[in-house]
Amino acid sequence: MHNYSDTGDIEKSKAHIVVEIIEYVPNAVVSKTIIKKSTGNITVSSFDAGEELAEKLSPFDNYIQIIDGMAELVMNGKKINMKLGDGIIIPAHTKHKFNANEQFKMLSTIIKSGYEE
Repeated sequence: MHNYSDTGDIEKSKAHIVVEIIEYVPNAVVSKTIIKKSTGNITVSSFDAGEELAEKLSPFDNYIQIIDGMAELVMNGKKINMKLGDGIIIPAHTKHKFNANEQFKMLSTIIKSGYEE
């Protein structure tokens, strides 16, 4: 498996088609940062069929939306099948991973504020 990250900026004030700003790469997971700020970031990722992201834990809430294909999310050991248009909030400090039983693309929005309390 290969992991690629593209930090090339998306042009501000110009419309784009989010599903088209990232391509599928054979045997790879590709990520492109759309916005990165101290308060959070938005990333679009593509997963080739058969790829996965290792289980991880984030200290922040993460909103996921599937923008192409279908994904399998495993959250706290529970499998959740997600299809085009589906969204879910992965709560902070929740173990999760993604499996690509087929190609899919997702939008990930991490919010880092709201934890000051």
